[in-house]
Amino acid sequence: MQEAIELSLKGIEHNEGGPFGCVIVKDDRIVGRGNNRVTSQNDPTAHAEVVAIREACKNLETFQLDDCEIYTSCEPCPMCLGAIYWARPKVVYYANTRNDAADIGFDDSFIYEEISADIEHRKIPLVRLPQQAAKDVFDVWNNKQDKTAY
Repeated sequence: MQEAIELSLKGIEHNEGGPFGCVIVKDDRIVGRGNNRVTSQNDPTAHAEVVAIREACKNLETFQLDDCEIYTSCEPCPMCLGAIYWARPKVVYYANTRNDAADIGFDDSFIYEEISADIEHRKIPLVRLPQQAAKDVFDVWNNKQDKTAY
């Protein structure tokens, strides 16, 4: 956890983004590190956890983090939580809470509210444009014999 906290401070000192850091550990060895780089990379997805997940998966040459532990300086936001569930680590440890983050201007409560809202009541419209070609691609995937399921 100390390394994750140090990464969060490093990110501030180098003007890379918000005060968030993350490390991923497997077999007592750090396999991925990340700090928030949203503003320095002009990438709204460059949160500490996502950066660390990308590095860990690259280093481990896998798309899942089986038997890994995530240490993050703050409770993951909804996007990072989704990424964590897709990566499938065995545990997540965090320091600051989502309320602590909200107190300094990083309030994700509106996203939690949007996720639970019916599609027609969301602030950003989601409009379905049905396309048979898109459905056909799903059929190709479904029938593919040599796919890597995940």
